[in-house]
Amino acid sequence: MTHQTPPEHFKGKTISEHLKDARKKSTLIAKEVHGTQLPGHIFATLDNAKNTATAYLLIWAASVAFAFDPLLLFIVFGLGWTIWNTGRSALLGWARLENFHRVIEEERWEIQHHREQEKEELREMYAHKGFSGKLLEEVVEILMCDDNRLLHVMLEEELGLTLEAYEHPLKQAAGAALGTFLTSAFAVLAFYFWPLFGIPLISFLTIIIASKLSAKYEKRKPINSIIWNFALALFAGAVVYFLARLIA
Repeated sequence: MTHQTPPEHFKGKTISEHLKDARKKSTLIAKEVHGTQLPGHIFATLDNAKNTATAYLLIWAASVAFAFDPLLLFIVFGLGWTIWNTGRSALLGWARLENFHRVIEEERWEIQHHREQEKEELREMYAHKGFSGKLLEEVVEILMCDDNRLLHVMLEEELGLTLEAYEHPLKQAAGAALGTFLTSAFAVLAFYFWPLFGIPLISFLTIIIASKLSAKYEKRKPINSIIWNFALALFAGAVVYFLARLIA
């Protein structure tokens, strides 16, 4: 049974429409910088490995065009880039966590001040799950008796948010630091032993491996991810190289 009463809490909409809007809102929350398909620290590791590999490829292209020894530049850049990516990942993680906490407090306020409307939402959600009659009313009453359990249910059932899916920002920052530092170290070593083509080799290998692992964790086709990331990095490197050649 669909309840058509549109109290102020529902802003003139039916309960079903309100629940759809709530789920859309949660989708926007979930689509943060690190996504929800794979753990944030793994995403940070792989994503920053690709970013760093691309950055080194751009520097390499410019250094070849301008014909100067960039080893010291690569070392200094690697340290600065690691610090930047680590801090950036932590700040974005904190922002995402604060946004999630804000949503929790908003839902807690709704439970405290719009209990009847929250009860109607519960009844609607569990009716869609197949509950009916006395059993439906018993489930609703049990959940309404415990605000903490009710909050948990509304976050997961109404908004589609999972508390366990949000990692600590420092863990994400550690992933970013790992991906950036390892790629930087390999790039510097590659340049030291093979100045002309060491960095592009390491850069493209890193992009391919990180893209493949990302696609595997997110259950996407690896070939599409590899091709797009590889092509984009190659195009960016080519643009930098030829522009530098024109300027030099």
